[in-house]
Amino acid sequence: MMNWDDVRYFLAVARAGSVRAAAERLEVNHSTVLRRVAQLEETLGALMFERLPFGYRLTPAGEEVLDLAGAMEASSHQLETRVFGRDQTVRGLLRVTLAPTLATRLLMPDFAAFAQRHPEIELDVASSGDLANLTNRDADVAIRVVYDRKTLPVHLHGRKGPEVFGGVYLSRERLAALRAGAADPLRWIVISMHGVPDWAHAGEVRAAEIPFRVSDGEAQIAAVLQGLGMTTLPCFIGDAEPRLARVPGTELHMYGTLWLLTQGETRKTKRVRLFTEFMSASLAGHAPLLRGLLPEPG
Repeated sequence: MMNWDDVRYFLAVARAGSVRAAAERLEVNHSTVLRRVAQLEETLGALMFERLPFGYRLTPAGEEVLDLAGAMEASSHQLETRVFGRDQTVRGLLRVTLAPTLATRLLMPDFAAFAQRHPEIELDVASSGDLANLTNRDADVAIRVVYDRKTLPVHLHGRKGPEVFGGVYLSRERLAALRAGAADPLRWIVISMHGVPDWAHAGEVRAAEIPFRVSDGEAQIAAVLQGLGMTTLPCFIGDAEPRLARVPGTELHMYGTLWLLTQGETRKTKRVRLFTEFMSASLAGHAPLLRGLLPEPG
């Protein structure tokens, strides 16, 4: 009889193109993936892959199994979400995904308060720039900044939160030096993959042609705090940090709207309802900071 776990490992190799990549994705040993695929091949009496120098390629039999395995996976996820949706107990796991800076710079105190209020709920917070697949139950709740609601899949359900604005910031120490007559132009501090957004400009200060590049949001914040230059940041970071100030002559820009997103059946679970109601109220309380309406620190 075919084992669903063997099929799951087969799918991982087929999608990743190698055993090593599949093992990393599944967080298991290389040998475990090989053993599972071999078990499936033995059960079906056919080779699923050609072992090539550059990776694994599906055989004709593997191509046929891939279509059926994908259907099995979809049915499995549907079964899980329907059963999960009928779970009205409070005890259990709740997985939440959101961008790293939202977790570390704004919402972690709210997550801690929720965990203290509901100690029987095991809260799993995945702070990542990747978009989790709610349909596949990679997460139960996603907190996302969405520029256009129409870009979200129709099967997701959401609670709309506040709008999120950003601005151009530099360190207060560097701003004081500029006001004292320092002539050195400010570098743009940018995340490598993005560059300087179209809406940002240098305002009343000189901008250097050569930027300073970093790989992530926390490094970006650290760099601007060091006085290396100016950068664009959400107002909930820039205005909340007393060592930063908005660059004179620049304007705010709307990034999008925060949404609490759940999948159809998942949203019926009591744990999910408790969390989304709690976080909806928390986000409403953060609205002035998110919109850039609070006075900058003195």
